[in-house]
Amino acid sequence: MAAGEMIEAPALPGERQRPERRAQRPGPVAARSTAASLVQDALRRAILSMQIAPGAALVEKDLTARFGLSRTPVREALIKLKEEGLVEIFPQAGTFVARIPVAAIPEAVFIRQALECATVQLLADRADVEAIDRLDQIIARQHEAFELQDQETFHAADEDFHEELASLAGYPGVWKLAQAAKSQIDRCRRMTLPVPGRMAMVIAEHLSIVDALRRRDGEAAVAAMRKHLGTLLPDLVDLQAKHPAFFV
Repeated sequence: MAAGEMIEAPALPGERQRPERRAQRPGPVAARSTAASLVQDALRRAILSMQIAPGAALVEKDLTARFGLSRTPVREALIKLKEEGLVEIFPQAGTFVARIPVAAIPEAVFIRQALECATVQLLADRADVEAIDRLDQIIARQHEAFELQDQETFHAADEDFHEELASLAGYPGVWKLAQAAKSQIDRCRRMTLPVPGRMAMVIAEHLSIVDALRRRDGEAAVAAMRKHLGTLLPDLVDLQAKHPAFFV
């Protein structure tokens, strides 16, 4: 890769190829950092969406060929993913997608509930017609994805819904904090989407949250959000039974 070129990571299995972009000639360090970030983002998406399963090997040689890069930015990306808890690196043994730590899930759910329940409590005092309409539009997109059984679009709309709540409350940074805490949750959520009735249940829970906000009932909004985010915990037993190799 030329020092001034900003590469666009090729799509991993199941991903759509994004249009190529080019930056205005960053220096060698910036170019390497950009390349590492692209690899990190692409692998993170593939891991969180379960396109790359827990326990799968990540071979540097294969990744350098896939992304058309040298080993340095690929290695840097893998180290960053290790810091996120998504990759495990064993000297002399190899690099693998980290298995999902069951013990960490309840704490992650607790953190997300604390952040997002506070968000809807605040939003209930300021939710106007325009805010409710924006949330309704996202739920409509989810419903369309549900009818098409398009899990990727459904999940993206789900993320948009929660991000929009934080934005409407005036604290978009809350969503960034929630994202940092929920990476392990996301992998479990993706495994539950194919379960019959799951997507319909998520839509119903989102509608309950919006209905409470429409009535400016903060307590009801908090209760609806707490229930919505807590539904994953009872699913853990079934997920472990069906996919024991994915958990630790």
